[in-house]
Amino acid sequence: MGPDHWSKARKDSNQEALEYYRERSHAPGVEAGGGPRNFYCMRCDGVIPSDPPVKACPHCGEALDEVARRYFNWVELDQPVKSDLKALLPLAIGGAVFLVLLAGALVWIFRR
Repeated sequence: MGPDHWSKARKDSNQEALEYYRERSHAPGVEAGGGPRNFYCMRCDGVIPSDPPVKACPHCGEALDEVARRYFNWVELDQPVKSDLKALLPLAIGGAVFLVLLAGALVWIFRR
């Protein structure tokens, strides 16, 4: 690699990210390696093997959430989100009332 290679030209960039990854390499279970599919504890950042399934983190004992799992750089939700019906119901009722009032106003105008 010459002095113009991207790794040399950017050697002082992203120090914050590099420090984060150095710190992550010391999390519980990371130094022991891992299997093909692991996830991380939300509390202690320790590595948790996916197989066999466990109910609590083997490092800190935190109960594992059955819905969300944290992987290396994303969080995966295993279940679909709950319905938005409660949030959308007032909007739907307001729209229906508006349409009824509009229809009533149009009937009143055209019957005159």
